[in-house]
Formats: sequence, C-alpha cells, structure tokens
Amino acid sequence: MINTESLIRDLNLIRKQSPLIHNITNYVVMNNTANALLAMGASPVMAHSVDEAAEMTNISSSLVINIGTLDALWVEAMLIAGKTALNKSTPIVFDPVGAGATSYRSKVCKQLIEECKPSIIRGNASEIIALLDTQAQTKGVDSTNTSGFALDSAKTLACNTKAIVVISGEIDYITDGTTDETVKNGNPMMAKVTGMGCTATAVVAAFAAVNKNLFEAATHGMSVMGICGEVAAAYSKGNGSLQVNFLDTLFNINEEMVRKNIRL
Repeated sequence: MINTESLIRDLNLIRKQSPLIHNITNYVVMNNTANALLAMGASPVMAHSVDEAAEMTNISSSLVINIGTLDALWVEAMLIAGKTALNKSTPIVFDPVGAGATSYRSKVCKQLIEECKPSIIRGNASEIIALLDTQAQTKGVDSTNTSGFALDSAKTLACNTKAIVVISGEIDYITDGTTDETVKNGNPMMAKVTGMGCTATAVVAAFAAVNKNLFEAATHGMSVMGICGEVAAAYSKGNGSLQVNFLDTLFNINEEMVRKNIRL
C-alpha cells in the first residue's frame, strides 16, 4: 500500500528540485501539459526536432512520449529521445493516445515499446487493451471500456514490457503485473476537459523524476491528478472553469489537502 507520507515527500521534492521534464507530445495538449507541470513546480520543455531530441533528453530528468498527433518526423524524434533516455536510465512515460484507432498508430506504439522500452505506460482502458490486441478498436482517443475491464490486459502488458502500467478511468489502476494499486479520486467532469489524460502522463513523469520507485511514482501522480480534479470540480460550473480551477488546485495542493482527500 502506498502511504501518504511518501506522496507528500515526492511533491515537496518536485517543488524543491524543479526537474526538467522533456515532452514530445501533441499539439492539442502542449499548453495544458506545460502549465500543469509549472503549477506543481516542475520545469517543462516541449522539444520535437530530431536535431535536438538527444541533447534535450540528456539534460532532462524524465521523458514523456505522447503520440496524440502523429507525424513521421516526430516519431523519429521520439525514437531518438527514447533510446537516449534508455541508455541513460532516464524514466520514460509513454502515452499511447488512440492506440488501435489506425494501423499506423498501432505500428508506432509497437515500435516505441520495443525500441525505447518505456518505464511507465499510461492510457485509458481501450488503449491499454489495444496495445496487446492488434484487432481491438478504439473510438479515437476516447475509451470504449471501463478501467477495470482492462486490468488483466494491463497486468499482461506489464509482465511483457517490464513497465508499470497505468489505466485511467473512473477508478485508476496501477500494476507491475503482480502488485496492483487503485486510485479512487477524480470527478466525471474531468473527462470533458481535453488533455486531462495527457496531463496525467506528464504529472506521473514529474513524480518519476524524483522517485526511482516507479510504482510509487505512478500512484503518486495519479493520486494528485484525482485529488486536484475532485477538489476543483466541487467549485467549477463546467468544463471551462474546471480547466482553470484544476491548475489553481494543482498549484496550491498541500499536505492537508492530500490527507483529507486521498482515496487509495
């Protein structure tokens, strides 16, 4: 069981160290992701060029690879950055956005997992299932399955890849293939804000930058996402205000808020 003290410790470490998080992510979420990382005290950089991918990864504390808006040159940069991070033992958090939606997307996912060996894989239920079953179809970037439905697939994926696998949903599941953890925080309105899942990936990467126990890091990241979303939703009138209130809550999250709200 993950304890509250270790989460608070890691949150304080992020604010103290301000780790550089290299994001190769998609057009839709760059602003959201960068602001979320800044809000929690990390330092974001969005560098997609093949000409600087290796150099930027070399000075970063963790790497996010997000395939939301795929492009051949970006895939090349992802592979360069991923292999650089792998060689340095820098944590890689992979977000297989829309895995299974197209054959190209599924092919890229397979290549990135095989060649870069991500440390943590975070996706919704349909994406996680699609990483194992090439015949599975997803509805764009939205999940057509509940998170619990994908748990067996996540365990198998974790065993096959040696990665920590995170399934986002009404309940978040984190597994290493043997041990499972659940995070029960969150609010349904979060699904109406584009890029919340991608933001979760970046938040997990920030925790992975300060905690070598990647199972803990993934659980801490998903807990903070859920707590902030739940608290912010309580005083939001809709998805527009939730987006702003979420960032403010992430900026202000403290020990008292964690202890009061965490539900593992």
